[in-house]
Amino acid sequence: MQTPTEDQLMEQFHASRNTVRGALRELTTRGLVYTLHGKGTFVSEPVAPIVITLTSDPETGRGGGEGFVYTAEVAASGRKPEWRDLEVGLRRAKPAIARSLEIPDEAEVIVRQQSGYVDGVRWSRQISYYPRSLEARAPRLLDANDIAKGVVGYFAEFGIRQSGYQDSIEWRSPDEGETTYFDLPSDGHIQVVEIRRVAFDQKGNRIRLTVTIYRADRNRFVINDGSVPRSALG
Repeated sequence: MQTPTEDQLMEQFHASRNTVRGALRELTTRGLVYTLHGKGTFVSEPVAPIVITLTSDPETGRGGGEGFVYTAEVAASGRKPEWRDLEVGLRRAKPAIARSLEIPDEAEVIVRQQSGYVDGVRWSRQISYYPRSLEARAPRLLDANDIAKGVVGYFAEFGIRQSGYQDSIEWRSPDEGETTYFDLPSDGHIQVVEIRRVAFDQKGNRIRLTVTIYRADRNRFVINDGSVPRSALG
């Protein structure tokens, strides 16, 4: 719901412009309203956060926060998950990507990018980078269609077993593209969470870097360590 304009608020409450602006700043800081550039100020709607378990699924061994494990977890919460807008191609690896995959700078990588939706709302953005050398063993990496079993399952068909992964997590201010993508307030008070996951095969080779961006106010993350009772996992 959109709030009245500053002029309307001044007239309604017989207040000065500075008083109205100060009140709106306080409401924005508390997350009760937000401003969209060129559109106005709106009342924030409470959204139940999605709980995402980042540790691997104990039954499948697949990574949490992506693929089938992620969609199953979202669906279990009574929400409708979708992956849309798959883009596949080749790029030259920038230094940060090259370091993560332990390949030379500017080496070609296979890129698979998609958008995550929950109940029809943009919820995440995910992009995965694979060393180009994997194409010889797994040619469908460059297929512009979804891989039915997921890439982890597809790799397993060729003896490439994902044996583990390492996550690094950062809360930060959104850039311009992320502000537009998530329809975030322009003042930057809502942060995004960036999770960078490096996956390893059974020989310790780095086979994938996946970068996932979430709105920080709509997600909560769980990490299990050691022997956790099944009742606590779901």
